[in-house]
Amino acid sequence: MRAEPIELAAALGRFDQLWSPRIVTTVNDYDIRIAKVAGEHVWHSHEHTDEFFLVLDGELRIALRDGRDGAEREVVLPRGAVFVVPRGVEHRPSAPDGASILMFEPSGTSSVGDRHDEVPDHVDATTGHRL
Repeated sequence: MRAEPIELAAALGRFDQLWSPRIVTTVNDYDIRIAKVAGEHVWHSHEHTDEFFLVLDGELRIALRDGRDGAEREVVLPRGAVFVVPRGVEHRPSAPDGASILMFEPSGTSSVGDRHDEVPDHVDATTGHRL
């Protein structure tokens, strides 16, 4: 934990990689992560944890497969919006025009979840990188 405030815009300015979350700080056993995103992530789910998203800039879309019949729906998060994907729900974040996001999840949580499609080269399968 840092003894000084963390300015998120400055932290986002310290890296360029997309879909490669950076751990800004921790709260108890949870990471506060920021990421720059553009294009599509991968369909994935987290079996044991919910996933919190806050859009810092741009617009994030999250496709969800949360119906009994596997039907898909999409939520659109403008700047300043928050959304929680419940544990076990398959989802695929995307940002056609790019976005910056903040995520709150247990330390050690994989960015591609416990179950996922094949991970494309533009997605970093990680538990987060320290800033």
